[in-house]
Amino acid sequence: MAKFEIKNLYKIYGKNPEPALKLLKEGVEKEKILAKTKQVIGLDDINLTIDEGEIFVVMGLSGSGKSTLIRCLNRLIDPTSGSILIDKEDITKMSHDQLLQLRRQKLGMVFQRFALFPHLTILENTEYGLKIQGVAKKEREKKAREALETVGLQGWEKSLPQQLSGGMQQRVGLARALANDPDILLMDEPFSALDPLIRRDMQDELMALQQKLKKTIVFITHDLDEALKVGDRIALMKDGKVVQIGTPEEILTTPATTYVRKFVEDVDKTKILTAEQVMKKPEPVVFIKDGPRVALHKIKEYGISSIFVTDRDFKLLGLLMAEKAAEAVKKGEKDLNNYIEKEIIKVMPDTPVRDMFNLMAETSGPVAVVSPENKFVGVIVKGAVFAGLAGGEKTD
Repeated sequence: MAKFEIKNLYKIYGKNPEPALKLLKEGVEKEKILAKTKQVIGLDDINLTIDEGEIFVVMGLSGSGKSTLIRCLNRLIDPTSGSILIDKEDITKMSHDQLLQLRRQKLGMVFQRFALFPHLTILENTEYGLKIQGVAKKEREKKAREALETVGLQGWEKSLPQQLSGGMQQRVGLARALANDPDILLMDEPFSALDPLIRRDMQDELMALQQKLKKTIVFITHDLDEALKVGDRIALMKDGKVVQIGTPEEILTTPATTYVRKFVEDVDKTKILTAEQVMKKPEPVVFIKDGPRVALHKIKEYGISSIFVTDRDFKLLGLLMAEKAAEAVKKGEKDLNNYIEKEIIKVMPDTPVRDMFNLMAETSGPVAVVSPENKFVGVIVKGAVFAGLAGGEKTD
């Protein structure tokens, strides 16, 4: 379900934007528009949908329009033309009072700079937004404490901002945004002022928090690694335009333009690609009920040296080597249980490729991919991993 629907959105900075908007719609380049009208193009015909409960990342270099876009989403900046629908309501048509109500009920904002009041305690900073809304003291303190607990800062309520590290201060900013329990979080480069290690920790904490809260998050960044890590989908911007929208895998493996290709060419794909993206389909398999003769027949038919064994529900039981299958047939056995290797290497579908290198070095055979319920969903072979890293398609 769409939370945001952004249609034909333009933002032109200047006192007389209409002539510039007309030229822009006619296809005139922004540099020529600036020279002719003295108006600056901020956003150029933005069309996108943001789904409820996703982390939607908007990224681009300085001047790409990403910060202008997020400020239009809560009308800190008024767009020149176009519509922004939140839950089917066009906020560009809202009155001042309606807009205030929307911000109070649905929107939370987390800024790049922590924007904490140095003379207020952590609890007072967290409840500040509720205070200016007129929420009673007991109720706002309760909500602020709950928000601080959510971000792991219980026990710091009476401290002052300068007593906290940068990462902790940014958690306070996040808690302040969460205190009003908004549907939507708008995060404008929230971690870019932090040291790299703290930044990675905050990214991890945001993703863990999202698993519990399921907010709709619009996340602005200029850092591609950060975008690929936290985003469910990414919109890449250049010169006020969206040049590609896609999942991290789509952005990485199928760049839409030369600009996007150059943007992603130096990314370490082992950090992004997962087992699910490089695995082969789990065939052939043999069911435990089938017995050694069926297993050996499939091994010979497919020309393989081993085969995975599952139950009827495709729950993985182990790996059967060709020589073990032949031994069982020779002995006239009908049960595979005593011949399968049960201690085998397994990974989950979301396991990053980089975490599988050591596992693959420990075995000469394939690595099984299983669901949390131990259902057999795929096989990792070294060739598929290298193909994925090279940008090739995974093998069927």
